[in-house]
Amino acid sequence: MSIEFGTDGWRALLGEEFNGENVEKVSLAIGKYVADNFGMDKPILVGYDPRKSADEYAAFCANILKYKGFKVYFSSRVVPTPILAYNAKLMNACAIMFTASHNPPEYLGMKFIPDYAGPATSFITDAIISNIDKGWKGGENGSFHKIDFGSKYYEHLESIIDFKKIKELKTHIIYDGLYSASIGYFDKLLEEKGIPFKSLHLYHDSEFGGGMPDPKPRFLKDLINMVKNHPNSIGVANDGDADRFGIINENGEYVSPNEIIAILLKHLVSKGYKGSVVKTVGSSILIDVIAKKLGIDVIETAVGFKHVGEAMRKYDVIIGGEESGGLSIQGHIPEKDGLLANLLVLEAMATSGKSLVELQQELYELAGCKFYTDRIDLKLDNREEIKSILKKVKDFKEIGKYKVTDTDTKDGVKLMLGDKTKILVRPSGTEPLLRIYFESDNEDELNYLKEELIL
Repeated sequence: MSIEFGTDGWRALLGEEFNGENVEKVSLAIGKYVADNFGMDKPILVGYDPRKSADEYAAFCANILKYKGFKVYFSSRVVPTPILAYNAKLMNACAIMFTASHNPPEYLGMKFIPDYAGPATSFITDAIISNIDKGWKGGENGSFHKIDFGSKYYEHLESIIDFKKIKELKTHIIYDGLYSASIGYFDKLLEEKGIPFKSLHLYHDSEFGGGMPDPKPRFLKDLINMVKNHPNSIGVANDGDADRFGIINENGEYVSPNEIIAILLKHLVSKGYKGSVVKTVGSSILIDVIAKKLGIDVIETAVGFKHVGEAMRKYDVIIGGEESGGLSIQGHIPEKDGLLANLLVLEAMATSGKSLVELQQELYELAGCKFYTDRIDLKLDNREEIKSILKKVKDFKEIGKYKVTDTDTKDGVKLMLGDKTKILVRPSGTEPLLRIYFESDNEDELNYLKEELIL
């Protein structure tokens, strides 16, 4: 079986491809990468989310690296990926996180986090893969230390979040733990700051309540119902390792990550932040429109936060985000952080004195419209079909009554059909499948395009 790193680490079925033999191979390959590039004095942090066997495999990995000669810091409890990443930066260390993020409970995975505290680039993961099954000599001074990574992260948040302002918020906060790694951290932060909140699913469950650790509407039904039954409430949640967020407004409606990123861009600019915004090619035109209104430059990357994070390390960025629910901001780490995202939404509401519904309406008024999005997944027989379809799409000059005004190929093929309408066709990284994204400022036109696009 070939071990492959996707957009954010290696993931596989627990007990099948994800087994002791392969975890040992990946652990040693990462160890060799760290030894070759930083030396044996580079500390390695190891953390894990609430998934079945994640703590056991994490301990197994930590001991392998200890016996190879590294100083290993092992999380004393379940830890969110962004908190482990922040500590990697703080301690000038590399980190390994055992998680499969928002994937089903039968999956487990490993994320490698370099000392810059963001997702490993393809260059780094390719180097790690090339190290598999290569023998190497370690050191002799390995050690193992248990540590709670939370406290330093909390101190850091004090410098970027106005907790006093959030405490003044008149809207009720409902936090859905969603059985995730954010439990024991996000709720603790609110409690320590005297910020009242209601909660549900506030315990770790390796089966994630029989659902998925994905803060999307279909898995947030309990939270949505609770918000609807408690007037003047907002709902917040995170995925399994707490690097993604899910937000429910006062009407019990899911607020898309695209709208949250745009709202927070406005909020951060009002706080005096300066720089650009980073978004992926799959993110909404809404962000471009709002950025233009605010006089902010937009940097667009391929899909995947590793590309967003890389841009955040290169440029002076106010906020970087992706359509799947990940974001980070200036002064933080180049890694998506769902805890930070939740807090920023609360801060934006408290600072403006407006409800989230009002902030959304303000956004539509500034943009001059509301944007509608949809996605279709097209399953194919083999990956060769993908190439021929992408070539065909790249040559499109028109779709129905729409003229193609711009074509972009940084990740699949993006066709701009004027300023406020687009189609993106990009391949899945794991299977012979094309993801087709549609966006327009008119829902009827969106449906029209779905009918007119013939691949």
